[in-house]
Amino acid sequence: MSHGIVSTIGQRCKRCYSCIRECPARAIRVVDGQAVVIEERCIVCGHCVKVCSQNAKKILNDIDKVLTEIIPNGKAVAILAPSFPSSFPLNYSKVASGLKRIGFHLVMEAAFGADLVSDLYTKYFDHTDERTIISSPCPAVYNLIEKYYPEIVPNLARIVSPMIAMGRYVKKNFGDDTKIVFIGPCVAKKSEYMDDEVIGAIDAVLTFKELKEIFETLHIDISELMETELDAPHAYMGKSFPLTGGLLKTANISSDILHKEIIVVEGKNRVLEIMDEIHNGNLKSKFIDILFCEGCINGPAIDSDLNFYSRREKVIGFINDNINTFDKNVWKSNLYNSREINLTREFHSKSQRRPMPSEEDIKAILANTNKHSKTDELNCGSCGYPTCREYAIAIAKDLAEEDMCLPFLIDKLELAYQELKETQDQLHSAEKLASIGQLAAGVAHEINNPLGSIMLYASMLRRKIEKDAGDQQSSEDLRLIMDEATRCKNIVSNLLNFARQGKIKISNVDPAEMISTIIKTLKANPDFFKISFALNELSDELKIEGDADQLKQVFLNLLVNACEALEYSEIKLITVNIQKNNEHLLVDIIDTGSGIPEDNLNKIFTPFFTTKKIGKGTGLGLAITYGIIKMHKGDIKVRSVLGKGTTFTIKLPKSLQTQNVNMN
Repeated sequence: MSHGIVSTIGQRCKRCYSCIRECPARAIRVVDGQAVVIEERCIVCGHCVKVCSQNAKKILNDIDKVLTEIIPNGKAVAILAPSFPSSFPLNYSKVASGLKRIGFHLVMEAAFGADLVSDLYTKYFDHTDERTIISSPCPAVYNLIEKYYPEIVPNLARIVSPMIAMGRYVKKNFGDDTKIVFIGPCVAKKSEYMDDEVIGAIDAVLTFKELKEIFETLHIDISELMETELDAPHAYMGKSFPLTGGLLKTANISSDILHKEIIVVEGKNRVLEIMDEIHNGNLKSKFIDILFCEGCINGPAIDSDLNFYSRREKVIGFINDNINTFDKNVWKSNLYNSREINLTREFHSKSQRRPMPSEEDIKAILANTNKHSKTDELNCGSCGYPTCREYAIAIAKDLAEEDMCLPFLIDKLELAYQELKETQDQLHSAEKLASIGQLAAGVAHEINNPLGSIMLYASMLRRKIEKDAGDQQSSEDLRLIMDEATRCKNIVSNLLNFARQGKIKISNVDPAEMISTIIKTLKANPDFFKISFALNELSDELKIEGDADQLKQVFLNLLVNACEALEYSEIKLITVNIQKNNEHLLVDIIDTGSGIPEDNLNKIFTPFFTTKKIGKGTGLGLAITYGIIKMHKGDIKVRSVLGKGTTFTIKLPKSLQTQNVNMN
């Protein structure tokens, strides 16, 4: 898992993909089922934190650093983001008392930092070049530009945020050894204070949620504390900074809706839209005031149950409560005395763009997820991406996985369920046949001995009768006994083959040639004159290792059965397809016969099961076929549609040298 500012708590992640859907930077990738934040791509906007219903997103926490390193220093200053009244709506006038109870020496307004930088924004607005200037107080915005729109980095106003301005002010006036903690609703501020361009201005960042955790841990109930004013310097219009257009208000720049030189943008979707417009050169506006959230009062860590409008009302109420007691002359004096503070910074390209995949790659990925045409692209958004095409692009860029597509997963699940059912059926059939095979082997061995005695003594008696020129009828009776005993012996031999107790003699076998010879023999049979045969050799080099005699018996049994199944069919066609597949040979024997009832499909390899007329068969042909194929470490499957035909598929290894088989 990533260990950046925002990371994933693996055991809580439930594959809902909400974070992927909301991430504007495509900085979240599913790895082993977990939505992992890619640290170098993350712009730390915190949207994934807001939308995660399972609380599976974790924010880098500065609580221990504040309580064990900064507070014990004895010279710690807390600077509060101007949105704090919306997070502490009932007790915002007591927050300063709570912070001092924790151990902070002073509690100041970060809003004064907004007043400090307002003059610089006024000068930027009055610039004469043709660039569209983008405000830079929001770290999520400039992170987005640096990483994904590096071409417009020069458009960023080279001005520090109010947080950094206030940090530099405090360090200058209270000493560099002063430890400063910013407290606000913004997750991205945790990345900003560690930025090399502004390092040292702020020593730690707490969110409002983390501050409430500290109050709870230290058993501080701020509702029971006294109301306390924030420490000087006090802010003026900088207090409006967390509201939409607050920067313009602070810098005294007109925000008239008819003023075409100024655009005010807030919210993730509008930010992304305007970035594309600026990048494509479609905007001619002079200045864009831009915040990634709908104002800082809607920041990801605001931790408030109030709705947007109630939060806005609380901030405005705080401004109105303090503006009347505000000493503007002192404020101007503080600004003047701060004129030597460096309030500028630079921004740099940190491009995280990944190459766009080719159209062929995109189509191949779509095909892998069963999307072969536009109609297959549902664009349901279940994967977290708005369209199937964008999802395929993310896969190509190694930002997504194929198993994130819900329709594709459902199809895979259905296929897996079907394969599991087929495997279970095969296992059940194999277990049943194995049991029958063991019984058959035992019976065969027991019958073989008395059969041998019967044949021996019958032969001795017949020779004695013939030698003595005895009764001819008795000789014929003994011959019949020997013939029937021989027939029994053949049945026993077949039973042993089914039970896989026989041996195989390995040689090089050409199944195509073997089947061709069998077909010629069948064509000569008057009963099969009307049957058409098609032998298709679909691959080269079809020879395999096996027992030629036994494999011939397999193909003969299957082809004879196929011929007999065509007795009442109008279309009499048998097709044999032979091809290679990896290390195996596949033979399909397809007939257009009557088909096999579904109830009989699991019985056809069982010894003595037959649907043929009496005298037409013993029911051992397919059982023997099954046994021979298993002796060759192969497999046989059957598919059949009643009234349309049957397909037997034989799968045999091309080489038996590495197989554990019983060989002479």
